Amino acid sequence: MPLWIPITIAAAFFQNLRSGLQKRLKGSMGTTGATFVRFGFGLPFALIYLVAVAEIAGEPIPTPSGVTVAAALCGGLAQIGATFLLVYLFGLRNFMVGTAYSKTEPVQAAFFGFLILGETISPLALLAVVAGVIGVVLISVGNSGSRNVWTGLASRAAVIGIASGALFGVSAVAFRAAALSIPEGSAPLRAAVTLAVTLAIQTLVMLAWMAAKDRAELSRVARAWAPGILVGLAGAAASAGWFTAMTLQRVAYVRALGQIELVFTFATSVFWFREKVSGLELLGAAVIVLAILALISGT
Repeated sequence: MPLWIPITIAAAFFQNLRSGLQKRLKGSMGTTGATFVRFGFGLPFALIYLVAVAEIAGEPIPTPSGVTVAAALCGGLAQIGATFLLVYLFGLRNFMVGTAYSKTEPVQAAFFGFLILGETISPLALLAVVAGVIGVVLISVGNSGSRNVWTGLASRAAVIGIASGALFGVSAVAFRAAALSIPEGSAPLRAAVTLAVTLAIQTLVMLAWMAAKDRAELSRVARAWAPGILVGLAGAAASAGWFTAMTLQRVAYVRALGQIELVFTFATSVFWFREKVSGLELLGAAVIVLAILALISGT
């Protein structure tokens, strides 16, 4: 089994854990603060991870180039926007459906990967990506209370979720470009450097924004430091996995396999948040799982 597959599955697990912790934070702070903790509290863990990877590999930490920083900046800003929309979405719909809407990302990532990096995917992989999006459509329709596909997709939550997925797709391609622009070092080390640079940029941008626009939110973030640390740890672990996998494999493949997060999300939604899930939503999740299996078999 290629190394990127278990790394991606682990990243999806930690991402689901981070999202669940962020949803709980919405009760003690606003969307901006709940978005920030992912980056601000994750930065120290990312720096520790970078040093550890360099020590284990016995390699010097490479200096990021201007291209690396520019790509990380582009990806970091897109990820901030995507995370903000996703956390906001949790307040409109249940946890599983909120996450599912954002999972239109793989087909958008495939498009941006081709547009920006010139990367193509096999016909079977493209079919798996499209099947995954069909699963998302089923979840959308099942949650809308209508059997009309367009009603489900035209809902406010769907529009926000699809926009979130688009921004996540842009950020993923930008992060792969940033890691590939580092000329030396193993894949895990280049991914760790990219992660540290990105989180540093995101932390500074969000701190400046809150200091200028919402200082009260900074106080709420400070008061929630304990759960914030957990969010940061889970977020850094997820990002380390995503960045490493996307350094090893095309973004479209990684993000399509990452749909397995919905399996973890289903368990979290039902057993942690005690939310109800409809039969059509379950069917959508099953289609996504089948699409993942097809993707794995075709790579």
